[in-house]
Amino acid sequence: MIIVTGATGLIGTYLIDQLVKDGVEVLATGKSGIGEAYYKNQDIPFQNLDITQETDFRKLPQRNISAVVHLAALIPANVIEEDYDPRHYITVNVVGTLNVLEFCRRNSVHKIIYSSSHSDVENLWGFGKPIGEEAGSNFKYTGDHAMYIISKLCGVDCVRHYYEQYGVRNIVFRLPPVYGYGPHTEIYKDGKSLKTGFVIFIENAVDGKPIEVWGDCQKGRDVVYVKDVVSAIILALKSEDALGLYNIASGKVVTLKEEAESIVRVFSPKETPSRIVYRPDKPNSIQPFLYDISKARRDFGWFPKYSFEQMLEDYKKEAESGRFTFLLEKRKEINRK
Repeated sequence: MIIVTGATGLIGTYLIDQLVKDGVEVLATGKSGIGEAYYKNQDIPFQNLDITQETDFRKLPQRNISAVVHLAALIPANVIEEDYDPRHYITVNVVGTLNVLEFCRRNSVHKIIYSSSHSDVENLWGFGKPIGEEAGSNFKYTGDHAMYIISKLCGVDCVRHYYEQYGVRNIVFRLPPVYGYGPHTEIYKDGKSLKTGFVIFIENAVDGKPIEVWGDCQKGRDVVYVKDVVSAIILALKSEDALGLYNIASGKVVTLKEEAESIVRVFSPKETPSRIVYRPDKPNSIQPFLYDISKARRDFGWFPKYSFEQMLEDYKKEAESGRFTFLLEKRKEINRK
């Protein structure tokens, strides 16, 4: 059996979906009532689990667990500004991770996959060179991401310790923005729910309206599609060689210009495609970054299969299918809290 924490999030949902298709015995865990209802409706085993509560782990199976994929975390996007308390990051991302690791140790679970953030190398962004795993952490100690990164890096050290001390094999995925249907529809800021630029681009394209690209249109980022992340997790679960930190990204930069052009091709009416309007006079907040993904290819044969445009095509199909609409409802649930 494979246990997935944070199974009601984007990556967890797609991971459970693929594992079930592959005939793998799984247990989805999480705290979202909307997510729990989805899994029960799909007849997929689900257990309500608060990783900060050690006693909650007594509800889980105690035998024949081959691995835990630990995706549960407190992230800045889910924290309302007036509710900010740095201790919450430590409680969820450090104490919660230690509870997961203790569960693994006590029940002879020999492998854990842990998701971390690429913001741990924020000070290395913008230089045009692929960032490798050997670069180590280098980030800003100010801003709304600082305590999040500190807590996630502490989690990385904890899983390393449990490997060195107890033999729980640690696999850490450093993830850039993971795109997929659900979390990129809106963000919560200053007490308000706002549409993301990605969704505004798509909505304008669907309606044939102009799309404005602000600032330097050649700026870009290395982003990855959720299904490529899922394929990396599954390969790492099967691998006897995967160990330590891996960049799980596309290994390519998608510029704002390429992003807008791809969105128009995929979403805009063929007879009246959206016009792209470039506004270099207006600033944008894009921070360029690029990652070296060769280690994952070498150790467990992973490489991304979706180009940015292929990702958009699949994103469109997923949206039209409506099979994971609970992710949108879950996002609204978070925003209302």
